[in-house]
Amino acid sequence: MDLKLNGKDQHFDTDQMTVAALVEHLGLSRQPVAVELNKQLIPKRDHDTTSLADGDTVEVVTLVGGG
Repeated sequence: MDLKLNGKDQHFDTDQMTVAALVEHLGLSRQPVAVELNKQLIPKRDHDTTSLADGDTVEVVTLVGGG
């Protein structure tokens, strides 16, 4: 599967992947993240059930606190 992830072309050795699986693959499953799929925000409650398709554009943003 080929995705555009945060503006860069990425290849994954799978034909099926959910948003949750991608977030886990990126090592971000324990952090608060926002995920946009093809310019649509995907609520966290839908990460497990939202499938990615070849050619999708995904933006993953981590939330960082500080001051």
